Amino acid sequence: MLKGLGQTLYLTIVGIIAATVFGVIFGLLGVLPNKFARGLSTTVIYIFRGLPLLVLALFIYNGIPSLTGTKIPAFVAGTITLMLNEGAYTAAFVKGGIDSVDIGQMEAARSLGLPFGKAMRKVILPQGIKIMVPSFINQFIITLKDTSILSIIGILELTQTGKIIIARNLEGFKVWGIVALMYLVIITLLTWLSKYVEKKMND
Repeated sequence: MLKGLGQTLYLTIVGIIAATVFGVIFGLLGVLPNKFARGLSTTVIYIFRGLPLLVLALFIYNGIPSLTGTKIPAFVAGTITLMLNEGAYTAAFVKGGIDSVDIGQMEAARSLGLPFGKAMRKVILPQGIKIMVPSFINQFIITLKDTSILSIIGILELTQTGKIIIARNLEGFKVWGIVALMYLVIITLLTWLSKYVEKKMND
C-alpha cells in the first residue's frame, strides 16, 4: 500500500510540474496582444477542460497507439493526461490572475517606456502571482485526487494497488478504508498548506 502511495505522489508531482509548464505557457499566450495566440490559448483550454479525464486517458493510452502502432507506457500516458487536463485548468487561472490586475498598471508601465515583455515581467506578473499561488496549491490537490482515475490504464498507484490487494484477500471494506484514509490525510495536509500560503500572501 505504501508503494502505491509513493507512486501516487510521484505521479502527482511529475504531473503537476508538466501541467504547470503547459499551463503557464498557454496562460501567457492568452494575454498576449495577438489574436492568434489568444485564440490558440482559448481553444486549448476549452478542449482539454471539456474532455473528461477518463476519456482523455483512454484516448492517449489506447486510442493513439491503435493509430500509430506504438504502445505508450502507462506512466507516460498518465503524465500526458494530467499535463493536458490539469494544465488547461492551470492555464485558465494563470490567464485569469493576469487579467485580474488592473489594466491601468500595464498602461502606466508602457507609458514609462517599458516594452510589453518587461512590463509583464516586472509589473504585472508579481501582482498576478499573489492571486495564482493558492490556486496552484489547490490544483495540486485536485491532481492528487485525479491520479486515482488513472488506475483504469493500469498505473500501480494507490487505487490500483488497493484493487490488487482486494483481489487477493477479499477484504474490500478494510482496504478501501485504508486507501480513503491515506488520501484524506494527504489532502488535509495540502489544504492546510494552501490556507497558510494564502494567509501569508495576503499579509
